[in-house]
Amino acid sequence: MSLTSAATLAALDKTGPRRITDLAVAEGVTQPAMTVLVRVMEESGLVERKGDPSDKRVTLVCLTEAGASYVRTRRQAGVDAYARLIDELTGDEVEALAAALPALLHLAELESHAR
Repeated sequence: MSLTSAATLAALDKTGPRRITDLAVAEGVTQPAMTVLVRVMEESGLVERKGDPSDKRVTLVCLTEAGASYVRTRRQAGVDAYARLIDELTGDEVEALAAALPALLHLAELESHAR
């Protein structure tokens, strides 16, 4: 799976259903490219298109259960990989990471507000 596909699935998991145009802007690709990407993910059973209940002219891209499961599995694999790496650090290095966590969390918060 491409990084853009994985990022799009993660965005849908975080924000809920979105328009293709909004997904394209968020991922920095053209609307036609996102349309193709959504079609491929739809054929793979990871997303589905549904009408927007508040505006029948709008189609939203939604995660399916398979898509949500993929995101959870990928996220857990990342957690497991970091846990294995952290186990290789010295005690001082683990303490340094723990001390840096507030700043890292702040960076993540700033990044989420920038979108």
